[in-house]
Amino acid sequence: MKKRTWWMLGVAILLCGCVTLGMSHFDEIYGQPSVQVRSVEYTQGHGSQYLQLVKPVLEQRCVVCHGCYDAPCQLKLSSPEGIDRGLSKERVYNGTRLLAQAPSRLLFDAENTQQWRDKGFTPVLNERAQSEQANLAGSVLYNSLLLKISKPFVQQGLLGDEFDFSLDREQSCPSMDEFNDFAKSKPHGGMPYGLPAISHGEFTQLESWLKNGAKMAQIAPPLDAELQQVSRWEQFLNQPGLKYQLAARYIYEHWYLAHIYFPEKNSSTSPNFFKLVRSKTPPGEPIDLIATRRPYDDPNVSRVYYRLMHERSSILSKTHMPLALSDKKMARLYEQFIGPDFEVTQLPSYEPEVSSNPFKAFSAIPVKSKYQFMLDEAELIIKGYIKGPVCRGQVALNVINDHFWVAFIDPEKNSIPAVSELLMRHEDDLALPAQEQSNVLPISSWVKYANRQHEYIRAKTQLANELLADGKLLTTDLIWQGDGHNDNAALTVFRHFDSATVVKGFVGQAPKTMWLLDYALFERIHYLLVAGFDVFGNIGHQLHTRLYMDFLRLEGEQNFINLLPQDVRQEVKNHWYRRSNVSLSEFINRKSLLAAPTGIEYTTDDPKTELYEKIATVLKPVLSQRYNYKAVKEPLARLNNLPFQAINLLPQISFVLQRQSNGQHKAFTLIHHNAHYNISSLLNEDAQRALEEDTATLVPGFIGDYPEAIWYLADEANTEAFVTQLQAVSNEQQYRALTEAFAIRRTHPQFWQYSDLLHDIAMQYRGVEYGLFDYNRLENR
Repeated sequence: MKKRTWWMLGVAILLCGCVTLGMSHFDEIYGQPSVQVRSVEYTQGHGSQYLQLVKPVLEQRCVVCHGCYDAPCQLKLSSPEGIDRGLSKERVYNGTRLLAQAPSRLLFDAENTQQWRDKGFTPVLNERAQSEQANLAGSVLYNSLLLKISKPFVQQGLLGDEFDFSLDREQSCPSMDEFNDFAKSKPHGGMPYGLPAISHGEFTQLESWLKNGAKMAQIAPPLDAELQQVSRWEQFLNQPGLKYQLAARYIYEHWYLAHIYFPEKNSSTSPNFFKLVRSKTPPGEPIDLIATRRPYDDPNVSRVYYRLMHERSSILSKTHMPLALSDKKMARLYEQFIGPDFEVTQLPSYEPEVSSNPFKAFSAIPVKSKYQFMLDEAELIIKGYIKGPVCRGQVALNVINDHFWVAFIDPEKNSIPAVSELLMRHEDDLALPAQEQSNVLPISSWVKYANRQHEYIRAKTQLANELLADGKLLTTDLIWQGDGHNDNAALTVFRHFDSATVVKGFVGQAPKTMWLLDYALFERIHYLLVAGFDVFGNIGHQLHTRLYMDFLRLEGEQNFINLLPQDVRQEVKNHWYRRSNVSLSEFINRKSLLAAPTGIEYTTDDPKTELYEKIATVLKPVLSQRYNYKAVKEPLARLNNLPFQAINLLPQISFVLQRQSNGQHKAFTLIHHNAHYNISSLLNEDAQRALEEDTATLVPGFIGDYPEAIWYLADEANTEAFVTQLQAVSNEQQYRALTEAFAIRRTHPQFWQYSDLLHDIAMQYRGVEYGLFDYNRLENR
């Protein structure tokens, strides 16, 4: 752009800024605020303009920070409803609140914008007199963009201390009446926050849209073929028999977070997605959502209908859990829930002590049916914990190690009559803290659940010792082998300090720990961390959830340890919990080691690594190789053997883009695994860090949803220089020199062009799993 054009633009910005930022009494000038009607059909002029010209800018420049529960100020710019709702000063993630707060879930907890205003949300669009001048002057969104353009920051350098990128940073969330004071006190607070301003063309596009009343349209409706599948599935899930109704309730409580699609009816990599919801109305009528805190709470209707609602918001990687439905899947559900010979004489109660306990609520359904159902989509079930509301923040996640593998007990061996009888006999001991609802007194009820867990583990261990007394059955034959074709049989979980990821396959170097899940453990993890977790609950509820998960982690680890030789089981467990105080959870589980010998023959002096290899061999036919770190070629392969001094300085997740000689790009993810002496401490995690044991894994493709660093390697020579320099990094100054040479920093003048490239490449790699990344955790180094 010519200098004269930029100069004219600068004058216009300054003049406009003086007008808007100088106003303090909007009501006197533009009248009282009133909610506006902004919805238009997607085929109309304004609707088409929004979808084709405005929505892409919002997605690529704004939604990368403003989406989901953790969006700053609860401002969700991923849908017309979220834009119109605006912002709130109340935090969703607040680990200190004494009382549960009212939920604020878009579409569920208010039916229109006025109801959100009544709940304290303030607009980011002008709601006063609708004139071009007022629509700009009265818009928080417009003035936030304008503030950034008028206060540009240094290019390629580090941002100053006035920028706070911490997860729980203070949030201002100004209304338009407060914006003048906000701009004066925080001139650096323009949007996008801590990132370069949007381009002149993008600004002009948004300005034109806002000036003309910010009309918005929903995306186009699903294809006719997809709607036909919706009708078929709604018929299947809403049949009148009690057996069908109980099965539908169970299916819903496990799939309600999924993004459902129909691959046979839409071959696109971006199909239409649907959410399984509870409705007051039957199929064929408009959906009337049942809004409850939890998916199993009392719906207060005589009949619940399970409906498929079109997902019209932008797809975000951090919440995207695609689930393909087909004729084959429907037949599988019939085989699991309708075909088996069992009778349902009445539907379970919605009283909390029943509905929060799946072993009570669904006791009529055979264990094998429920377990097979969960195993079929095991990655999806675990993703509910990883991508659902619970999985945010260090305290929520320090209950798991940074890198571990997950396998499962075979359903044929885990659903024998003796196991089913054990679960029925101890259904009260398997109760979860969520039955206390969202306001919990931490200590008073904690002991109750601790004692119940102790009773169940004691009985489970006793039964296992009886069944496995001679050790002949305690072998890798206990492990589910994916029925010979299902790659959900082997999973890897990565913790990235305050976020996490689960993928198929045993990814990376041999981890410190491994989980071996049985049905009861898998079910409790889901109902503790997904179905039963209330992100709006009080500190007691959140603390209970965190502490109870200690029990479940220990139980999963113990199942794995019991496959080791008897004489090393305690030794391995002691190593995993070095330097730990005897916490309540460990005290309860201290007698959970089996007395039965293993039936596995070990030939090395490292039985744990040998067991990893034996399990991987058993699962080899179904082991996903998508993220095989051994497939990475030199020189990048050297990053899998970095010295710990360099690893210590790495962020948790780094995306690496490598330009090929043909102009195409390859993508890699460099994952930093924080090592711990133990993870039994709730708050003092730093004291448990084993820094010299940190490891890093470089895998092809993308793992994680919150990149903290983006590295761009322009050619082979650039790649060799990057690897060599990173291997030598041992202090912060050296790391900053590395970022200056190879990183796409927050302040990079072409940040947004590289961001677009990153997402284009991610779409090629991830296909139907693609969603927008979140930039809230990008480092400033």
